[in-house]
Amino acid sequence: MASSKIFIIALVAFFAVPSSLATEFAVGDEKGWSLDFDYQGWATGKEFRVGDKLVFKYTPGVHDVLKVNGTEFQQCQGGNDNTLALTTGNDVITLATPGKKWYICSVPGHCEARNMKLSITVLDQVGSPTTAPASQSAAIPNAAFSFYGWIAVIVSFIGLVFV
Repeated sequence: MASSKIFIIALVAFFAVPSSLATEFAVGDEKGWSLDFDYQGWATGKEFRVGDKLVFKYTPGVHDVLKVNGTEFQQCQGGNDNTLALTTGNDVITLATPGKKWYICSVPGHCEARNMKLSITVLDQVGSPTTAPASQSAAIPNAAFSFYGWIAVIVSFIGLVFV
């Protein structure tokens, strides 16, 4: 009986952690997605990872969000690959893959003249095999491993107390 409760607790903790490690970034913080804001400055120092979300908040009909490639970003021109602009005013983009990502407002004049563009680098998820350091001497525990380690300790302790 006690072991089945422990198993259920461990199972719930195991599946709940990855989603709880994701971060939701309100692009531009309280300023939102608007004219004349330094989005590159806003992104500086932030660590974007696979699974995180970008939330673009703006007045619908006034701005939009368009995912572009690096060349289109530099030229402030919308995609030629039939990518549709997001227009809800509360657009949520889940960062699904690592690498460079570029976003602009495609309303004429907003990107090139008014700085409505964002470029970020997305890193792998915390604890994914591709983020492991090359040598063991460089290994530093991350949040996921620490959390799972504590869960294992707690589950073991509960097992000892209730068995």
